[in-house]
Amino acid sequence: MSLSPAPILTPPAIGVLPPGPSRAPAPPPERPAATVKVLHVVNGEHYSGAERVQDLLGLTLPQFGYAVGFASLKPGKFGDHRNSIDSPLYEVPMRGRWDLGVARRLANVIRQEEYSLVHAHTPRSLLVSYLASRLAGVPLVYHVHSPASRDSTRRLANWANHWVERGCANRADRLLTVSPTLTEHMRRMGVSPDKLHCVLNGVPRLPEEVARRRRQPIAPFNVAMIALFRPRKGVEVLLDALAALRARELDVRLEAIGPFETPEYEQQVRARVKKLGLEEHVHWSGFTDDVNAALAGVDALALPSLFGEGLPMVVLEAMAAGLPVVATRCEGTTEAILHRETGFIVEPGSVNQLADALEELFNGDTDYPRMALAARERHADHFSTEAMARSVAGVYDGLLRSRG
Repeated sequence: MSLSPAPILTPPAIGVLPPGPSRAPAPPPERPAATVKVLHVVNGEHYSGAERVQDLLGLTLPQFGYAVGFASLKPGKFGDHRNSIDSPLYEVPMRGRWDLGVARRLANVIRQEEYSLVHAHTPRSLLVSYLASRLAGVPLVYHVHSPASRDSTRRLANWANHWVERGCANRADRLLTVSPTLTEHMRRMGVSPDKLHCVLNGVPRLPEEVARRRRQPIAPFNVAMIALFRPRKGVEVLLDALAALRARELDVRLEAIGPFETPEYEQQVRARVKKLGLEEHVHWSGFTDDVNAALAGVDALALPSLFGEGLPMVVLEAMAAGLPVVATRCEGTTEAILHRETGFIVEPGSVNQLADALEELFNGDTDYPRMALAARERHADHFSTEAMARSVAGVYDGLLRSRG
């Protein structure tokens, strides 16, 4: 476990300007330099949507007065692929699923490195962070990225995560949710409304020359699905829709980007591809940490999730790239996509609706350039990284003020 101190940025000295009609004092900065330290406690084994939120906050919160460090309970891909390399990463591994002794080790990091806040991101990290924050005497913020009770098809894991979250959530000093849907979900779980703050996810704006001006697509029509592939993501529904589109003699292809949760599930999905005769029309790209590059060569994004979404980062990244999205009516996804304006919303599990929406984009029945532009504009107006970090910093500010 590394205990190297986090870099703390200090404001530069402001010189005194001589008086004179042509010289005016420089205006003060809008925000202080990053002088308050906050420790984000993450699982760490994956680098997917929630981890990109954590990484982007590490990059952006210093603009709003907060220096970020990370503590990883299950060291893995997060440490290997994060971009926030100026933020220290402390590996504080759990020795088992119920190793609560890790809380003392985490509390030592908080005290020794003088962190003023702890910010947890999963039910497991919430439990550990609650204990550690109380031992260290600092406040706790919990970030709800998706409904814990519907995170997977493993009922026992869902049950355990739900009850850990339910037991600890109200003990956090503040809770952040990534969509109004999740805010209501946590309110129904009994969390005090005074503690709840909705902070929409955000992704970086792309320069005009990077977010290409898309014209009407031509064959072949390339659809991307970017995910940590697991049963709740619904890739089987998309494969069936792809087979239906090809049966209609439409040249539609799938770029499947991301790792599988387990080798067994990968074998199951690849067997389905073979059974449907799609081996020449589905390309598996594996994990990428450059989503923008992956999106540059496709014409639409599909996210056929069955359940368990918060506010998917990949949807926002597609919108920033000017890419129409076809996704399911699944929790916070509908907060981002406006049906028939920035993309299409279809019912979870509906092969026909998914195929019909993709066909409409392919055939030109929808004004594709208008939809692509509307997606970019909606991202810029509502889902920027700066807006997300500013809102998180505002919650931190209020919490610290309330504690004197």
